[in-house]
Parts: sequence; structure tokens; C-alpha cells
Amino acid sequence: MDFTRATLANWIIYCADNYFKPIYDYLHRQLLLRKYLMADETRIQVLKEPERNPETDSFMWLFRSGEDGLPPIVLYHYTETRARYNAVDFLDGFSDGYLETDGYQGYNNLPGIRRCSCWAHTRRYFIDAVPKGKQYDYSNPAVQGVQFCSKLFEYERRSQNKNHTFEQRKAYRLEKEKPILDAFWSWLDEQKPRKGSRFETAVKYAQNRKYTLMTYLEDGHCSFSNNLSENAIRPFTVGRKNWLFSATPKGATASALVYTMVEMAKANELNIYKYLTYLLEHRPSEDISDEQLETLTPWSEEVQNVCKN
Repeated sequence: MDFTRATLANWIIYCADNYFKPIYDYLHRQLLLRKYLMADETRIQVLKEPERNPETDSFMWLFRSGEDGLPPIVLYHYTETRARYNAVDFLDGFSDGYLETDGYQGYNNLPGIRRCSCWAHTRRYFIDAVPKGKQYDYSNPAVQGVQFCSKLFEYERRSQNKNHTFEQRKAYRLEKEKPILDAFWSWLDEQKPRKGSRFETAVKYAQNRKYTLMTYLEDGHCSFSNNLSENAIRPFTVGRKNWLFSATPKGATASALVYTMVEMAKANELNIYKYLTYLLEHRPSEDISDEQLETLTPWSEEVQNVCKN
């Protein structure tokens, strides 16, 4: 049979709202209990938002668990704007923990949260500042900045040895990486970049985030970069090139819920089709208990047995 695009879209919205939303809300509650989180966000165009032009940017956020050794949780969240209060609202209940992000200032001073900034973004700015053909000119200050960052990345890879406990990772970072960081900040203070240059942008980017770039030294669970979040949000940004926009806020919210279920299956090494089928067969509702919802999570023993790749 032929079905209209609107019919198919409405079926997905109905399933997302009625069957994915309860498990999503449970996963959200579980995420807020963690102590190490990561976040990222990207643009989405939604055509029929109330009192907004169709061309106005809306945002899809990505919040996920960090490197805490527990089963990963990956959640998408749609909002009309990128305003700071959206992050505050979503993270309400998360406290005394660490949040790894890129350089967006909307994450500054979130209540009860220690922020970690991303070293991959910092290195990227120095790489962009290297003049064409000068990547091996070690007298060039931008190249020197890249070298500092690359040396940090080298030791960070070693700190993530599978045999290391989180306490051992912290000790390794303090022994090997902190001296490089101290030298980096001293070197940075000596630089006099040309105004308006890319090198000036790189220097200011790092200096403005000095303290949040150092936070990861406090706890071995803290992430060094925000790459896990960027990797998790990439399927959405790739898909956006094909479907271009959502028609309504309901559609955008449904996208967030469906992408969440897909990424949760991937992160927990499940067969995506099997896991979506499993959820729709069991049809979780708002009336069931958290104990019942726990049995539907991607890490539950039954789900692992039934939906494993």
C-alpha cells in the first residue's frame, strides 16, 4: 500500500510520544544521577514554531554520560533557542559533578557543576592558525602551540591505559601532563599575536578558558576532550543534510526521541532494529514503574540477550 508522508510522520510522532518518551524520561533521570557528563549542540530548522520565522535557527542538544565506567546514556533534546536556561533546565537535578563541553559560554557557571573545556577544540584553533606551508616551521608560534597540544594528547592517550584505575589516571596526568600545561600557560603569556589574526584567536580562546581547561586534572573520570559528544551528535548533522528541516516542534521532538533510542542502541552495542522493535512490542507507558522501565534499558540483561548484534 502507498502511505502519504504525513501519515508516516504521524505514526513516528505517535510512537515517539507514547512509547519512547517514558523510557527517555527514565534515562534522563538516570543521567542526572551520574557525576560526569558531556554536552554539545547543533542547529535545526523548524518551519512552524509559534511566533518565529521559518528561517530562524532552533537547536538540538546532545547530553551524554562521560567516561565513568558505567553503561553509556546518550540523549537528544530539542529547544527553540540556544539560550543558557535550556541547559540549566535540562540539567536540573545534576549537581556536584563535572560537565565536559566545547567553548560555548552558555555552559558557564551552571549551578553546582564543575565545567571541563575541550582540548580538541583548543588544538583545532592552533592548527587553523598555522600558515599554509608552514606546518614544519617550528619557529612559528602557531606550530609551537600545536606541538604543546599534541604532546598533551600523546600523554593523555597513555593515561587511558586499560590497566589504569581512575585514580592512577589522575596521578599519571598530574605527573606527566601538568608540567606541560604549566609550560604552555607561561609560553602563552609571552605571545604577542598580531591583532585580528587567527593566532590571536587561538591564544585568546585558550587563555579565556584556562581554568576550565585545567579542571580535568581534578578527577581521573573527567574527559580530556568533548569528542564522544561530537561523535554522538554527528549522525544528526549528517542526516540534516538530507532531510533539511522539521515541519513542526512535535516533529523535532520526535526526532530527538528517535535519535536517542538509535544512539542508545549503538552505544550499548545492540542491533538498532531489534531494540526499536523490542520497545514497540513492549510499549512502555507513563504508568509503569521505574523498576519495569529499568528492564527496558539497553543495558538490561534481557535486552542484551534479545537485541545484541
